Amino acid sequence: MKIVLAPDSYKGSLSAAEVCHILTEEIHGVNGEIEVVSMPLSDGGEGLLDCLGQALGGEIFPCQVQDPIGRSVTARYMMTPEGTAIIEMAAASGLPLLAPEELNPMLTSSYGTGELILDALKRGCRQIIMGIGGSATIDGGMGMASALGLRFVDGQGNRLKGCGADLMRVAGIEGSLPKALSEVPITIACDVDNPLCGPRGAAAVFGPQKGADPEMIDHLDRGLAHFSQMIEGLVQGEGQSIKGMGAAGGISLPLYALEGAVLRGGLDIILDVLDFDGCIAGSQYIITGEGRTDAQSAMGKVVSGVAKRGKAQGIPVIALSGAVEPGIEALYEIGLTAAFPTCTNTQGLEWQITHAGDNLRRAARNILALIMM
Repeated sequence: MKIVLAPDSYKGSLSAAEVCHILTEEIHGVNGEIEVVSMPLSDGGEGLLDCLGQALGGEIFPCQVQDPIGRSVTARYMMTPEGTAIIEMAAASGLPLLAPEELNPMLTSSYGTGELILDALKRGCRQIIMGIGGSATIDGGMGMASALGLRFVDGQGNRLKGCGADLMRVAGIEGSLPKALSEVPITIACDVDNPLCGPRGAAAVFGPQKGADPEMIDHLDRGLAHFSQMIEGLVQGEGQSIKGMGAAGGISLPLYALEGAVLRGGLDIILDVLDFDGCIAGSQYIITGEGRTDAQSAMGKVVSGVAKRGKAQGIPVIALSGAVEPGIEALYEIGLTAAFPTCTNTQGLEWQITHAGDNLRRAARNILALIMM
C-alpha cells in the first residue's frame, strides 16, 4: 500500500513538515511495510521558499534591502541548482516587518522586493518564481520598478520615492528595466482574482489590513488607476482588469505589462514543480489537511488543490484538519472524499493549539483503523 501525505501547515501550531512526520509515525506504527510519501505543501503565499526549498534544494542568499518604510533589513531568497530564483515578497516588503503603528500604505514601498530581484539577476538566475502573500504595500509595484531601474517623476521632473502616496503624482517614466529581466521567465504566485482597482481592487479589499482608512483607500484606488494608465502607455497594453492584478497592492503590474510575467495559482505552481501528479500515481490514499477547513478552503487552498489532483487519478483524498466547519460541500464536488477534525471537544483555541500534535495522532489512529480494514 502507498499513502501520500500532502498537508498544509496548521497555522499557529504545526508546520506541514511536522504534520507529515506525525502521520508517518502513526502509519508505520500500524504497518511498517506501507510506503509513505511525504509532501509538505504551501498554497504559494508565505512559505513558498521553505516549501520549494525543501523539495528542490539550492542555495540561500541573504540580501540587504529596504523594508517597506526604508530601513535596512536582511531578506533571503533561494536559487536552485538549475538557476530558478524563489523569491518571497514578504521577506522584503511584508507585514511582519512592521509594527502595527507603522502600517500605512500611503508610505510603504515595494522597493526592497525589486532589490531582491536585482540581486538574483546579478547572480545569473534563469527563471523567477515570486510569492506575493503577506505584503504591506499598495504601490502598484512602483517601488519595485524603481529599484529595477525605472525613474518615476512628477510634473516638475522631481524623482518620486515610489510609495502609495506617489501613485497620483506620476507624470513621466524614464529609464529602463534591466535587459537581463526580459530574458528571464517570471511566474508570480497569486491566489486571488481581484482586479487592480474598484470595489474589489487592491485598495478597497486589502487596504484596511495594511492600515488604510477610507480616505486613504479612495486616494490609493484613484492612484492605482492613474499609475496603471502610465505603465500601460509604455507598451500600449492593458493590465487594470486582469484577474489577480489587485493582489499584493498591484505588485504584478509592471512585471506583467512590461516583461510578460505570468500570474498563476501559487499552489498549482508548487504542485507542478514538485511533480505532484507523478508522486501520487499508484497510491491508494492521499491524506491532506490544514488548521481549519471551511468554505474558503475551496478557493485555491492546499486541500482543494490536492483534492482536484487526487480526483483526476481516482484516488481517495482524506482531510485531517484542526477544525472542519460547515459549508464545505464545494470541496466534495472538487474531489475531497472525507474531512475529519482532529479536535472534537469544546476546549478553547489555545488548548487546541497546544495539543495539536496529540490531537492529530489520535485522529490519525482512528482513520487508519478504518482504511486498514
